[in-house]
Amino acid sequence: MIGGLGMPELIIILVIILIIFGAGKLPEIGAGLGKGIKNFKKATKEPLPTKEDEPEKIDKD
Repeated sequence: MIGGLGMPELIIILVIILIIFGAGKLPEIGAGLGKGIKNFKKATKEPLPTKEDEPEKIDKD
């Protein structure tokens, strides 16, 4: 069970997605979703920038 959803609920959701987007768009949607998850995981693992990492700000007079 994923997040309180059982197999019948997941199948219904997948059928609705298939009807809305069509079979041709599913690979594109899956690839985009995979890239988004990959970027999110990468962003959560990277350390936060520190003050030393920021470039110096130059005041223009």
